[in-house]
Amino acid sequence: MPTQERQINFFDQVVTHPADHNFDIESLGPCKIPSPIRNPVFIDEGARMLLTNDIGVLDSCTRSGNKPPSFEVSGPHANIFHDPAWSRAAILTAGGLCPGLNHVIKGLVEILSFDYGIKTIYGIRYGYRGLVARHNLTPLMLDTEVVDTIHTLGGTILGSSRGQQDTDEMVDTLTRMNINLLFCVGGDGSLRAARDLANECKRRKLAISIVGIPKTIDNDLNFVGRSFGFETAVTATSPVIEAAHMEAKGSINGIGLIKLMGRDSGFIAAYATVAHPVVNFCLIPEEPFEMEGESGLLTALERRFKTKGHAVVVVAEGAGQDLIKGEEQSRDLSGNLRKKDIGEYLRHRMAGYFSSRGIEVSIKYFDPSYTIRSIPAVGADAIRCYMLARAAVHAAMAGRTNCVVGNMHAGNIYTLVPIDLAANERQKVNLNSDLWRAVLDATCQTDYFCPTCRPSRVQP
Repeated sequence: MPTQERQINFFDQVVTHPADHNFDIESLGPCKIPSPIRNPVFIDEGARMLLTNDIGVLDSCTRSGNKPPSFEVSGPHANIFHDPAWSRAAILTAGGLCPGLNHVIKGLVEILSFDYGIKTIYGIRYGYRGLVARHNLTPLMLDTEVVDTIHTLGGTILGSSRGQQDTDEMVDTLTRMNINLLFCVGGDGSLRAARDLANECKRRKLAISIVGIPKTIDNDLNFVGRSFGFETAVTATSPVIEAAHMEAKGSINGIGLIKLMGRDSGFIAAYATVAHPVVNFCLIPEEPFEMEGESGLLTALERRFKTKGHAVVVVAEGAGQDLIKGEEQSRDLSGNLRKKDIGEYLRHRMAGYFSSRGIEVSIKYFDPSYTIRSIPAVGADAIRCYMLARAAVHAAMAGRTNCVVGNMHAGNIYTLVPIDLAANERQKVNLNSDLWRAVLDATCQTDYFCPTCRPSRVQP
């Protein structure tokens, strides 16, 4: 595994060069209507939260005369833009499944209903496809009775889909249905579609608030903090990793191989490894690795066998794509390149390598991806779903648009992020971060990849 130079990622670029980026949230107009919320604690108009507390960055901004990077705080406003009596809301979920989707839908419906008294709430069926008339998808009418127990279910009661739809047709549907509040729950591609809708509404001078709720099980959106569903996904990996560990220990030269979600970012694999540290090798897209040679994975596994007789390997689905030759890559309906199957590739290469060397090996392969992403959210993750929904409704009622809600700070401080910033570039595991150092400490994999790099600290 090669030594990494310090990474300058998109987050670092934005923080260190705030003047090059726009942190302001678009507003449909002044808020003149008194809020109907009873016994509220309203936020101060203009309240903002610093993006960083780095003294060097703040000093640099002061010296250059630039404002330090900050985001608008989300919460209930004393005065709002949209008149609840005339408001119609719509909710859609797009992209792949993720724990907590129904929690978010329930939160949106309840805050719209209980806080603002909005009576017409449409559930748009199968993502953005449901906003295009020719697909003939009748919306689901939502109220507090309909969503009462949906948080106990995995998946989404609205259905989801991938693929681009015509922006003009979707805006036509919004205007035809008199929808002035649209909540889009999705990842980077879904948020970019929401941005396109907001831009078209602006071009047509339509007073429609379009607010995103960040949904990405891979946790790969910038500036929104931890995405809902991520903690549940990490928690759900524990029994799988434990089973792989038991299978590996129960065989001579046993390998427990687990493929986890992570198309371009290895957060689930990294956090799962630290949360359940019986893993000996954690392979993620951000860290290239080799199969052959003295510093290759196959030799590292052989070294592990000589000391411990078994190994547990966690691999993110997007890791090692450069190693798989001669396999054409197609694109999914969202335009993303489909990843080659790194799990099957590793299983095949491991079996072939040890067979060729006359070494007995037993490989047990686990791929829990679809099981994990279709379960309901639990614990703090479920709370985050509701709080994100709450922040989104307050933002939309105050006339904010073309934004996504996030929670980067400790406690219940939720902020609004321009979609262009959040969806500009995928968030990656920083190989110089405490997280990745914790992975290396938990696995001791550097000792197996390169035993001469430092004194051996092989994992028990």
